[in-house]
Amino acid sequence: MAGPSIFLARLLGPLALAVGIGGLLNREAIRGIASSLSREPGLILILGALDLAIGLAIVQVHNLWVAGWPVLITLIGWLALARGLVRILAPGWLAAHAAPKLLDGGFAGAALLVTAGFGLVLTACGYLS
Repeated sequence: MAGPSIFLARLLGPLALAVGIGGLLNREAIRGIASSLSREPGLILILGALDLAIGLAIVQVHNLWVAGWPVLITLIGWLALARGLVRILAPGWLAAHAAPKLLDGGFAGAALLVTAGFGLVLTACGYLS
């Protein structure tokens, strides 16, 4: 099943790399987004529907539990699915409790660094494999 793994690595890798680096370079924009999210539970719910759809799509075509980098794609799919469910089921709670954590520079910076790292790994695996 190298085909879907390569395709998804080439799709998700550059996306995660761009989001991670872009977020690190534009920290104030990220703070503004987090601030907006904390006031808009409806937007959290809509983003949850997108997360759920993306997670379900990835899990449907790539539910591989193998030793090696393709498992990262499977994990991303399941995490997106779970995040989507949480956003749909508890948007008000997330707005009140989780969104303000994004305003914390250390937490946001670490999350963006991890995102960029995943993106770099997937991009390398997708294009160098």
